[in-house]
Amino acid sequence: MTTSTERREIRRITSNIFKGSVGNLIEWYDWYVYSAFAVYFSAEFFPKGDMTTQLLNTAAVFAVGFLMRPIGSLLLGSYADRHGRRAALTLSITVMAAGSLVIAFTPGYSTIGVLAPLILVLARLLQGLSLGGEYGTSATYLSEMASSGRRGFYSSFQYVTLVAGQLVALGVQIILQQILSEADMKSWGWRIPFVIGALGALAVLWLRRTMDESEQFQKMGSKSRKNAGTIRALMKHPKAVLTVVGLTLGGTVAFYTYTTYLQKFMVNTEGLPKEVVSWINFVALLVFVVLQPLAGLLSDRIGRRPLLIGFGLLGTLLTVPLFLILERTRSPFAAFLLMMAGLIIVTGYTSINAIVKAELFPTEIRALGVGFPYGVTVAVFGGTAEYIALWCKSSGIEPLFYYYVAACIAVSLIVYWRMEESSKISRIESEQDTKLR
Repeated sequence: MTTSTERREIRRITSNIFKGSVGNLIEWYDWYVYSAFAVYFSAEFFPKGDMTTQLLNTAAVFAVGFLMRPIGSLLLGSYADRHGRRAALTLSITVMAAGSLVIAFTPGYSTIGVLAPLILVLARLLQGLSLGGEYGTSATYLSEMASSGRRGFYSSFQYVTLVAGQLVALGVQIILQQILSEADMKSWGWRIPFVIGALGALAVLWLRRTMDESEQFQKMGSKSRKNAGTIRALMKHPKAVLTVVGLTLGGTVAFYTYTTYLQKFMVNTEGLPKEVVSWINFVALLVFVVLQPLAGLLSDRIGRRPLLIGFGLLGTLLTVPLFLILERTRSPFAAFLLMMAGLIIVTGYTSINAIVKAELFPTEIRALGVGFPYGVTVAVFGGTAEYIALWCKSSGIEPLFYYYVAACIAVSLIVYWRMEESSKISRIESEQDTKLR
């Protein structure tokens, strides 16, 4: 039986995990709204052309936004290691809200010409800066706030809320599709979700100001805090940095392929109606969300490495067959099952990647160490996945993309196979045992 003190501690941890997670949800909602509604606003920001060309343009802007993520992870990660996780998380949500407001109220190409796509790019750069800082800091905060022996479970809520952000974006899309006509969606309806995101960010801003700072950061010695969050300090851990890069490469390509690009694939390649595809994605991602804490809990029992190896093996072997079958599928239910198969495979990465990275670094560079190499890898591989997929399609070599995804996962599989079990060498646990400095 738990004591009253233990119950208060559980409530405190749960409250802080919620406040950190709901902010993460809003940030990722704002980020994914762009992708979810690209099929409606692509013609608004770019000159007239065929659907694939316009989507290619919006995908290019999507990729450009990723270029700011390493910079955001560097700046806000360093800020989090020096001034605290709470302060950095509060700053990141403010920047994201600003980017959403800019997109919501920017006139279209027919009104202001080339300024429309330029402003769109600038807004996405701003959002990329915010999201780059959000990931590393949020992963660090959730990992540090979690109780020992439950870190896999609690940290899995980063991807619960990350995917939930996309799920909410799809939910808003489905509701608007029922209320508005296709013409209204393309004309002005697509602006509504960006306004919703900005308002949600303001609510989260208040919540994050009431979060507790993590105990690990509070107990960090003054000498360590003075040297915290620097590239020089990070470079003292080259093995951990390279592990994060290898860990992320296949995972980020697979994640953005199955959760972001697949929606366009079903419309553009399979020829399924947009409304049907929205429902397929919504239900599949809803199940995907439920899987995250279950897999995180499993990792607390059997370790992180078995889940990563499972993702690597299945992703390498099954990605190409899944897509070859999917491109010939005209049944919505079959498309859902195939998407679900891909998401189950990806769960081996998404559910635990945050805690694995956090366990590799000491407190004084944890946010930077988790965020910066991840941000660089995601910018190079995750942010370009959709663009590469659409380029392959427009060039008539679409199957080449399937092999590209499988190859990226295979590279990460080598890393998973060679790496140590992170829960056994966890820097978080060792610092807790020695009461830090």
